[in-house]
Amino acid sequence: DILDPERLVQCPYDKHHQIRARRFPYHLVKCRKSYPQVAKELSTCPFNARHLVPQADLRNHISNCNDKRFIEEEIACETSDFQRRQMNSVSTWQAPPCDEDWDT
Repeated sequence: DILDPERLVQCPYDKHHQIRARRFPYHLVKCRKSYPQVAKELSTCPFNARHLVPQADLRNHISNCNDKRFIEEEIACETSDFQRRQMNSVSTWQAPPCDEDWDT
């Protein structure tokens, strides 16, 4: 299960490292410092910082990333909610009282 915090995830810096999903972000920071040469060759996915892919594969990863779909759905939902609120809102603005008397 992808949401299971106890599942094992493979480290992109060292293929022999198997880390629990709940500890994975901390491990990435630690391993990035330990493997600077490998870190130079990897790029971070703009949709999920846990996705580290070879620079040559980044474009392909971005077009196929599952997290991209979630973000696009979230943006579409927020946009439609905003438009709905704009259409349903009733203006409560009232003109301030006027002290001018044009007859005098």
